[in-house]
Amino acid sequence: MPRHFLTGAELTPAELHALLARAAELKAAPRSSKALHEKIVALVFEQPSTRTRTSFEAGIVELGGHPMVLRAGELQISRGESIKDTALVLSRHVDAIGIRTVPHAVVEELAAEAGVPVFNMLTGDHHPVQALADLQTLAETFGRLEGLKLAYVGDGNNVARSLAILGGMAGVEVAIASPEEFELEGETYGATLHRDPAEAVAGAHAVYTDVWLSMGDSEESAAVRRAALEPYRLDDALLDRAADGAIALHDLPAHPGEEITAEVMYGPRQRIWDQAENRRHAQKALLELLLGTEAADAR
Repeated sequence: MPRHFLTGAELTPAELHALLARAAELKAAPRSSKALHEKIVALVFEQPSTRTRTSFEAGIVELGGHPMVLRAGELQISRGESIKDTALVLSRHVDAIGIRTVPHAVVEELAAEAGVPVFNMLTGDHHPVQALADLQTLAETFGRLEGLKLAYVGDGNNVARSLAILGGMAGVEVAIASPEEFELEGETYGATLHRDPAEAVAGAHAVYTDVWLSMGDSEESAAVRRAALEPYRLDDALLDRAADGAIALHDLPAHPGEEITAEVMYGPRQRIWDQAENRRHAQKALLELLLGTEAADAR
C-alpha cells in the first residue's frame, strides 16, 4: 500500500525528527540527492500558490525528478469527472500526487483511490507541509525542538491545526490565541487555547500569525473579521511579551498592517523568509520518505 501524508499525524515522532534532520542535510547540500531520478510527481493546484508551487517544483527538480503541474481548469475534474477516476488515471502515469484544494475530503478520497503516495499541499483544514518547514526553522534557530514554546495568534485555521498536530509531536508546546468566533474547531491535539494573546505569548520562543482573510472565508464580512482579530496583530509590543530572543513567524502571503506590522515582518526578529525557503528542503525530505528512498541510496 502506498504511504500518504494528509495531516501529518501519519508520522511517528521518530520519523518526524528524522525527516527534519534530513531536511537540514538537504538544505546544506541541496543537490546531493537524486532520490526522484526518473520519477514523475503530479502537483494538482485547485487553488493559487506561490510558495507551494515554487518550492515543490524546484525541490523535485533538485531531487532529479519531473514535476507535472496540473491546474484545476486543465483537468476533467473541472467538468465533473470524479476524484476516484482522476486518482485511478494519474496513478497509471506518475509516482506520487500532491494536491492543493479546499475540501479536505478531496485529499482523503484521492488517497483512498490512488495507487501511489498522495500528499496534502493545503486544504481548508490542514497545512502539514507548512508545519514541517516551521519546525525546521525553529530547530535551526534554537538548536532543538523539545521544550520550545510556540504561540500562534489570530484565526484558528488550518495552519494553527497543523502546528498543533506536528508541533506537539515534535515536543513543542503550542499555545493558540483567537477570538471565540474564530477559535480552532474540534480536537486541539494538546495545544492550549487562549483568548488573551499576551497570555499565549508569555514565555514563547516564537510568535506565529497568519492572514485574517483566507481561503474559505469569502462569505464572511471582512470588516467583522478585521474587527475581531485586530487585538491579535503581531507587533513589536506583543513580541516583547515573549521570551528573550523570541522570533516572529508567518507562513505568507502576508498583509503588513493587518495581522503583522511591517516593522516585525521586515525587522531583525523574524525568520519568515527562512520559513519560506525551508518549505523546499522539508518537502524534499518528505518526498524521500513517501517514496521509500533511504538517504544512503538517494545520493
